[in-house]
This record gives sequence, C-alpha cells and structure tokens, in this order.
Amino acid sequence: MKGVAMYSESYNSNKTLTELVEQHATLVKRIAYHLIARLPHTVDVDDLIQAGMMGLLDAAKHYNESQGASFETYAGIRVRGSMLDEIRRNDWAPRSVHKKARDIADVIQQIEQQQGRHAHDDEIAKALNISIEDYHQQLHESSGHQLFSLDEFNDSDETHAQPITAELSGPVDSLQTEGFESALAQAIKTLPDRERILMGLYYNEELNLKEIGEVLGVSESRVSQLHSQTVIRLRSKLNDWLN
Repeated sequence: MKGVAMYSESYNSNKTLTELVEQHATLVKRIAYHLIARLPHTVDVDDLIQAGMMGLLDAAKHYNESQGASFETYAGIRVRGSMLDEIRRNDWAPRSVHKKARDIADVIQQIEQQQGRHAHDDEIAKALNISIEDYHQQLHESSGHQLFSLDEFNDSDETHAQPITAELSGPVDSLQTEGFESALAQAIKTLPDRERILMGLYYNEELNLKEIGEVLGVSESRVSQLHSQTVIRLRSKLNDWLN
C-alpha cells in the first residue's frame, strides 16, 4: 500500500496502481520485445518485463508533471533503464567475448588511423588472423553485449535514469557530459552510410532486425552482425572517452 500511496501522490491521486500497470503495460512489453530481439536465448523476456514494471512504478514515484515531459516519455526512459540494469546484473557474456570485442575495436582503430578510411570486414579479419566467417561469428557472439555497451554511452538518461527532479550535477560533470555527447554525435556522423542508417532505424525509429533488413536489403543475421560491428567501430572512435 505504501507504493500505491507514493504513486498516487506523485502522479495522479485519482488513479490506482492497477490502472497504472494496465495503461502502460503495452509500453513495457514493446520495449522488452525490442530489446529481446538482440539478445541470446538465455535472456527471458518475462524477466525483462518484470524489471520494466519495476521501472514503471519507480517512474510513477518520481514523475513531476511541472518539468514538462509527458509521463509516457519519462516512464519509457525509466522502463528501458530498469531492463538494462537487470541484464547488466546478470551479464551473460563470458570474458572471452568482451576481450574479442575489445580486440576488434583496437584493430578497427588501427586500420582507420593508418588508412584514413573505414575499415572493411575482410581486412579486419585479416588483421585478427582469422577467417571472415570466424569474424562474423565473433560479431554474432558479441551482439547482445554490444547492445548494452552502446546504451551505456548513447543516452545517460536511459541507462542511469534519475528522477527529473534530481539535483543537477556539478559544472565539471556537465561539461564532461556535453563534451562526450558532442564526440559521440561526431563519431556517428563519420560512420559508413549503411551503418549510420542502421543505427537511426534501430535506436530512433525502433525497427526490429527483420524490418531493418528489409530496408537495407540484407538478412536479419547480417543486420545483427552490422549492428555489432557499428557499435565496436563507435567504441574505437571514442576510445579516449571510454577509457
């Protein structure tokens, strides 16, 4: 009952907790299924939905209508952030997957600095001393891990969703955040055209992999590979910030 009382005081005293869940359950499920499409089978969509519901309740407790954002917008941020936190707590990726992703990022950075252009799949594989098939397999294995790596530096409001009313960070923190966001925006602009389009379709338009594949004219599995490669490429461009 305490949760209900807090929710009622924060959002709408005329509504009940049940009504909140009923009205926004579709939002939680949509976000969960959008994320699950990029994750291995070991991740249960019901676990994501449960975490999302907790994020929804947390959003209700902290929402302040006077801040300007609609509840749906604010709740979406909190729901997604709650799901991402849940998966980080149960990180499925072994250390070898993380290491391979870092190795790929290092190779991409080296090639692009030396050649002054985008690194291609075949030369990345050659530099790693593996076949192109093995390279694509490594991208596939790192796909779920790379999703959350991108979210970690794509939008701090999503991954560390604080109440809209939370105290603002200090001037140094604000400058660092603004500088990083500027660097990220610039890095995205320098992506190959297809990768830049892919990121826009996935993160802005929220299309699933199959839909993106139809737009790009490639298979769903190829979209997954491209997404992983794109995120790793971004990490290589932002290496100084991330490390």
